[in-house]
Amino acid sequence: MIKILFALVLSMISSSVFAQANNVNLPGLSVNFGQGTDLVDTMQVLALFTMLSLAPAFIILCTSFTRIIVVLSFMRQAIGTQSMPPNQLLIGFALFLSLFVMMPTGQNIYNNTIQPYMNKTITTTEALDGIEFELRGFMQSQVRKADIGLFYDVTGKQAPQTIDDVPLHFLIPAFIISELKTAFQIGFLLYIPFLILDMVVASVLMAMGMMMLPPVIISMPFKLLLFVLVDGWQLVTGSILRSFN
Repeated sequence: MIKILFALVLSMISSSVFAQANNVNLPGLSVNFGQGTDLVDTMQVLALFTMLSLAPAFIILCTSFTRIIVVLSFMRQAIGTQSMPPNQLLIGFALFLSLFVMMPTGQNIYNNTIQPYMNKTITTTEALDGIEFELRGFMQSQVRKADIGLFYDVTGKQAPQTIDDVPLHFLIPAFIISELKTAFQIGFLLYIPFLILDMVVASVLMAMGMMMLPPVIISMPFKLLLFVLVDGWQLVTGSILRSFN
């Protein structure tokens, strides 16, 4: 099921990015629930629509989107602007950054798998194996061995000799844990300069006897000024992109 979902998701992404609109003929879908329809066919259609509904979750969890959106959320909280930039802007920015990071993987999938499959030079099984191979290559370059070992310790199974032998239902959750840890590490580093600025402002206000004035109100303009002077968005974006191996 995971292979089929990857095939559906990445074929849509790759086709929209690399294929020209006038050369793409979208396939038709005919669903018959009347007489003569096998129950197996009906269950396959139901499974197909179920997997399509879960496609956004797989796009978020099996690509670079998780790390990027978590870091951007930390950045907004560190500055102190609770709703600026808005969530829609952060999600859109994270999607385009994810597309930039995943572009080499998408190109390989399209050139080596999607295009030959559309030309009917390879079978469906070969196409699914090619998509899984490219996705595994990306996740294996980012995942930590300790996170993979966690699931083998929990299940009591013997760990394989190479990471290529790790099944997808072990690799994907380990990849998610690795992405979250890396994102939190970057977020912690982003918090430090703004935390120091908050402490300085709070100390100055306390020394002046203005203890009733919230330090956040005074430190906010200085945070924004510091962030603009150092070109913060460029630095944060560069740090995120360089964190991918």
